[in-house]
Amino acid sequence: MVIDKERVHTNMPKKVHGAKILLLNEALEIKKTEVDAEISIKSPDQLQSFLDQEEQMLHDMVNKVMDCGANVVFVQKGIDDIAQHYLAKAGIYAARRVKKSDMEKLARATGAKILTSLKEINDSDLGKAGLVEEKKIGDEAMTYVTECHNPKAVSIILRGGTEHVVDEAERALHDALRVVGVAIEDETLVAGGGSPEVELALRLREYSATLTGREQLAVSKFAESLEIIPRTLAENAGLDPINMLVEMRSQHEKGKKTAGLNVFSGKVVDMLKEGVVEPLRVKIQAIDSATEAATMILRIDDVLSSKSAPGGGMPPGGMPPGMGGMGGMEGMD
Repeated sequence: MVIDKERVHTNMPKKVHGAKILLLNEALEIKKTEVDAEISIKSPDQLQSFLDQEEQMLHDMVNKVMDCGANVVFVQKGIDDIAQHYLAKAGIYAARRVKKSDMEKLARATGAKILTSLKEINDSDLGKAGLVEEKKIGDEAMTYVTECHNPKAVSIILRGGTEHVVDEAERALHDALRVVGVAIEDETLVAGGGSPEVELALRLREYSATLTGREQLAVSKFAESLEIIPRTLAENAGLDPINMLVEMRSQHEKGKKTAGLNVFSGKVVDMLKEGVVEPLRVKIQAIDSATEAATMILRIDDVLSSKSAPGGGMPPGGMPPGMGGMGGMEGMD
């Protein structure tokens, strides 16, 4: 986990090995009263006594943190300067004003419980991590919580020269994570490298031979459109698309259904043996979406064609009344 917060005091350790983590949804500060109150101080001794009492209250809070065995504290609210001093003196790493969402992720990653009070803290409430340390990423200091046992939440840091580059990287990463998620959910994969498209095109051409008329042409064109994928792969890899497509067709006609294009070697190989696979759901979705888009365009074209009037678009009977000619302009010399 990575938290975009730094330690609150420079004397706190930068690294904590074998971290015992306390997540606290309570400020390590003196609470303000809910009602207006005035304290009458008549001598310097009374003022000093008042300040000493505040310091003692903060010291007691830090002692409770120390007694539970925590050496790392993440606080969702504030930490008083005096409390920071005592925490640093005790060698405890602390970060304040941590976002609620980050606190929840820390709880999932470390196994800690988010506490709302210091009154009852047990050792079982603490989370564990192998290492907690402060690192600088660019100009910003962040807290890394690593070596967690069976974490249920992790962080991925994306960096780039411009905001556009970072946005593109985030989009690509999101797509990759979703593809992996779909593969785990469905437990169904197909070979990559354009092999499914070439195999489908081969079977569709065989099927089109059993048809006649326009249906045969439609199925043949559908098969041809599927081969755009391996053709594009070859072009993007700087290979001859025609040679590669012919080679792939030849391999599939020999019964090698998983033969696809290795863009690194420029050869047609068994994609399953190469470990290049795709989730079946993604492949079906791509074909369905492309088919629906093409069908929609064809339907729109039909609608436009049906509205076109014969003879260049002029309605039967010539031009509408009042349009063109000199009708309605009698009396002109």
